[in-house]
Amino acid sequence: MEFLKLENLTKKYQNKILAVDKMDLQIKKGEFLVLLGPSGCGKTTTMRMIAGLEEVTEGEILLEGKSIKELPPKDRNVSMIFQSY
Repeated sequence: MEFLKLENLTKKYQNKILAVDKMDLQIKKGEFLVLLGPSGCGKTTTMRMIAGLEEVTEGEILLEGKSIKELPPKDRNVSMIFQSY
């Protein structure tokens, strides 16, 4: 079973900017994942949705098979750090 699964994850801002478009991702427990891409491609937005800091427009976020989309950030048991230049 996947530890973290994103299904059709989409984020649109009110000004109609599409930041993340129907992203699917499956990560097994113990796997190491790096999101890499150019500025503005949706890496941080995706991480913020997983952490609960950004509202999901469409799609689902499953952690150990359970939806966490409606949980507040403090109850998700997820954290993130940023690269420092």
